[in-house]
Parts: sequence; C-alpha cells; structure tokens
Amino acid sequence: MHYISLCRSGYDATMKTIDSTMPERAHSRPEDATLLHAIGLRLRTLRARRGVTRRDLSVKSEVSERYLAQLESGSGNISVLLLQRVADALGISAAELVAEPVERSVERMKLDQLIATLPEARLPEVRDILQARFGNPSAFSRAERIALIGLRGAGKSTLGRMLAQRLGIGFVELDREVEREGRMELSDIFAVHGQEGFRRLERAALQRLVREGTPSVIATGGGIVADADTFGFLLDSCTTVWLRASPEEHMRRVQEQGDLRPMRDNRRAMDDLRAILASREALYARADFTVDTSGRSVDESLTALVGCVAADETAASVFAR
Repeated sequence: MHYISLCRSGYDATMKTIDSTMPERAHSRPEDATLLHAIGLRLRTLRARRGVTRRDLSVKSEVSERYLAQLESGSGNISVLLLQRVADALGISAAELVAEPVERSVERMKLDQLIATLPEARLPEVRDILQARFGNPSAFSRAERIALIGLRGAGKSTLGRMLAQRLGIGFVELDREVEREGRMELSDIFAVHGQEGFRRLERAALQRLVREGTPSVIATGGGIVADADTFGFLLDSCTTVWLRASPEEHMRRVQEQGDLRPMRDNRRAMDDLRAILASREALYARADFTVDTSGRSVDESLTALVGCVAADETAASVFAR
C-alpha cells in the first residue's frame, strides 16, 4: 500500500507539472475561439508595446515560450493562475488581458466617432484646441520643454545634447532621473520593483521635471508610450518630437553602441523589433513633430530637429529670449 501511495503521489505531481506547462485544448464553440483570439492579440500587443521579447516574458512569468506562442496565436486556453503569472510579468492586471474595453458614455462615444472621421493630419490641431481649453500647462510653459521620443537607437541622447547646446538650455536623460528618483540603477529598479515600479518612478521623475519648470531637452525611454497616463502627461507638458528610424537603422545603431546581444538570434531580434515598432507607431505619431533620421547624418538630423523648433512659433519665441 505504501508503494502504491508513492506511485500515486508521483503520478499526481507529474500530471500537475504537465498541466502547468501545456495549454488546455480550445473549446469548439465559436465564441470560445473568439475570446482566445482576443486574449492572444491583447497579449501580443501589450508585450510588443513594452518591448518584452517572448523569451524574456517566458523567463519572468515561468511559462514556457512554446505555450506563450500558442496563447498569442489564439490556440492556447490558459489557466487563471498562469494568466496571472503572465500579467504580473508584464506589470498589468489579469483583467487587462481578459476583459473587453470598459463601456464608454454616450458623449465619449460621440466624441470618439467625431475624431475618428478626421484625417490624421488634423489630429494635432484638435489636440491643441482641447489642450488650450481644458489642459493644465499653458502652451508657453509646454514649449519650454522639448521631449524626444522613439526607440533606442533613434538618436535621442546624441541629438538631444546637441539641440540643448544649440538652444542654450539643459539636457536631461529621463532614465537617469528615474535612477535618481529610485536611488538605484535601472537594473536594480527592475529587479526590485519590476516594470510597474519602474513606470511609477518614471512618471514621478517626469512630473518633478515639469514642476521645476527649467527649460530643457528631455530624452525619454523608448517605452514611455506604453503607459497611457505618463505619455498623456508628456504630451500635455512638453513639445514632443518623434525621432523615427527604420528597424535596420535601429539595430545597426544599437550594435554600434556596443550592445551585441541582438546578434545572438538576429532573425528573432529583428522580428521583435519590427513588432515593437508596429505596435507603437500610432502612439509615437501623436508627437507634435516627426524627424526621420534614417539615412541622415547627425548634422542633417540636427538641422531637421532645429527646424521643428523654429516651426513652432511659441517654442521659437521662448528660445529666442
């Protein structure tokens, strides 16, 4: 009996291990398949927006990479506990992966429908009108800060320092301010507080810079657009410029900076990079200006960046003082 009991306990432990690493078979009802597809799409989009590779997510969540791939394709029926692990690793709630968007009021729906009919080129004008009427920071104070957004390798630090020197104002790397806010290096912040903790410190650092009111050029982290509240505050409090580049250009510049990690699996790295850019493109495009740095020298990109400041009448008047 003791031997049978041991065998049974070993069998149960084995089955628990299998259940924790293998997805359940999807149900045959059409609505089940629709739900699984929606969860997979949300997971893929949120992961790409945060710049987290599937491999890294697998390590952080302790869920197999193969399982994550099946989940993102809509063929994996994830358990509640594993779903919570994945959500925790992304710094979000499990509800954000499962739940449909919160129902909106009739007035908000009408406003969204109106905005949806406008061409992309008119959206900055609409935002400026709403900002002038309902926003907090004035256009004048907003123009005192120029924030550069975009993925790593776009030239935010290099061009930011040069632009600040040209305008005679300070240059700030937001990641360094996050370290100052958290009193530790970024790697330690992620290790101790996770992604969600980093985002909280990032928002606090940005709010502090705005309160200080010192004219400056701010180089932001590539993932700042992933947090709606922080990114919205950035758009409201700074003149923003998206430094845009092709995936190949981003990869080349990162490697030239001495980071050879993408070369471990170049095809996978390029696929992830393209997915990140695709998921964030609409967010980056909300910037006041866009400067494409692909195929341009540093001096040519700086000239285009200075031209954006000159084109903004309020910003031009601020820095002409």
